[in-house]
Amino acid sequence: MVSANILPPAQMASPPARTALVTGASRGIGREIGVALAQAGLKVALFATNTHAIEQLASELRKDTCVAENVIAIPCDVANPVEVTKATSKALAAFGHIDLLVNAAGVLDDEVPAWEANAQQWWHTFEVNVRGPFLLAQALVPQMIARGGGRIIDLSSGAATRPMVEASAYNASKTALLRFGEHLAVAGAEYGLRVFELAPGVVKTDMTADTKMHLGRTQWTPVSRTTDMVLAIARGEVDQCSGWYLRVTDDTPESLQTLAAQRTITGPNSSARKLRIMPAPKNDPLTG
Repeated sequence: MVSANILPPAQMASPPARTALVTGASRGIGREIGVALAQAGLKVALFATNTHAIEQLASELRKDTCVAENVIAIPCDVANPVEVTKATSKALAAFGHIDLLVNAAGVLDDEVPAWEANAQQWWHTFEVNVRGPFLLAQALVPQMIARGGGRIIDLSSGAATRPMVEASAYNASKTALLRFGEHLAVAGAEYGLRVFELAPGVVKTDMTADTKMHLGRTQWTPVSRTTDMVLAIARGEVDQCSGWYLRVTDDTPESLQTLAAQRTITGPNSSARKLRIMPAPKNDPLTG
């Protein structure tokens, strides 16, 4: 429930984000997103469990006089409620508010069938991939809607939309995150909250390069396609696609604007780009 002292703002376009918080910022796609946002002029809080890596990144970014003191590094395990509370409080104290949350932290469990999985590792995957974004939403969404709105980007995956033979926790957790993001988009729409499930394709990172499923792969998705989309979202260019599953291998900000303009049924409750049960034959009672 939204706090009783927070009133829905007028239905108007939210301004471009000026501050951002990026989790999983020590390496891979999260690192590249943090760099892109900082270089675009946003104040950026870098979250990761690897303290040395994010402090080093922040130090490197501060060498750019345009970035200066607009980047802070805050160690945080997003699966730990106490750490999330302390870390988000530090970010808010430093910047005053957070306009954009990018949930890039994620882990992949062993590539085995569920009955062979390590139970502790399986559940830890859910704690990072789902509980983390939930805890961050609880910490940051109230201050977003109190200011008239904000934006959230969840780093999604093709695994969110299809069954997988291996890595069942990653598969299930990314699907759960997709549904959670839809919840936030629907529940927060009237308060100016915009949420996007962004699948980066197959980017060559430490995590993907070591997986069996991508063994021998020679074609990778450029990470620039993800950072370009993140910047477009931060600027508010695709707010009409809030609640959508976006995949940068197929989507660009321009193509999404065209698709959104062609929709005859719009709004957070439309079925566009969302998980739905598909009917079997045409006369299936679940049709519609």
